[in-house]
Amino acid sequence: MSTSELAGRAGVNAETLRYYERRGLLTAPPRISGGYRDYPETMLELLRFIKRTQELGFTLDEVEELLHLDAGGPESCDMARALAERRRADVESRIHDLQRVRDSLAEFVATCELPRADRRCALLEALGAQSEATR
Repeated sequence: MSTSELAGRAGVNAETLRYYERRGLLTAPPRISGGYRDYPETMLELLRFIKRTQELGFTLDEVEELLHLDAGGPESCDMARALAERRRADVESRIHDLQRVRDSLAEFVATCELPRADRRCALLEALGAQSEATR
């Protein structure tokens, strides 16, 4: 299958395929006459695996590690689980951070509900104070 066909079926662009090859996530396919790449059907499944792991928040380094673990036995399963648990903890940490940001923004927005004469813009004041602190 050609580069453009594989890219289209996998939902990525052709440059992504080349990048994955350079990173070692995909093996370089054989070439047909004219120098065009000829990807086997199995590459589509591999690309879908890579995309799915990225959707779950895994980095490409972690994807590479998972691909290496896929060939192993029960120990590999334990290692994959540990990697997934680290990823989950990272996601939970980011969720906690986003909840704090949401709560802070809610406080700022609440100050906007006061009558105009009785309010100052807490958001602009806070942002201004922070920019002064970084100077």
